[in-house]
Amino acid sequence: MRDRYAVVYRPEVATEDLPRVPRNLRARIIRAVETRLMTEPARYGERLRRSLIGLWKIRVGDYRVCYEIEGRTVTVWAIRHRREIYSILERRRPS
Repeated sequence: MRDRYAVVYRPEVATEDLPRVPRNLRARIIRAVETRLMTEPARYGERLRRSLIGLWKIRVGDYRVCYEIEGRTVTVWAIRHRREIYSILERRRPS
């Protein structure tokens, strides 16, 4: 088995993002993080562009999990509906 990545959630993800996700999707999102981001985040993810270069995303239904890969650590920046994820990331990410 390959080395696993450590997944770290930013505080806003726990306080603002996860409570907004419908209960039935929370388990799907957590499972996706555990199976995809902890094993091979670059393989399963898609790079973001423009002002969000350096971040990646995975899709879970209509929700997006956006994250950054640094060494063996994956930092989850946001988990939101696809309609609002990018505007949220623009505000959370330092320029």
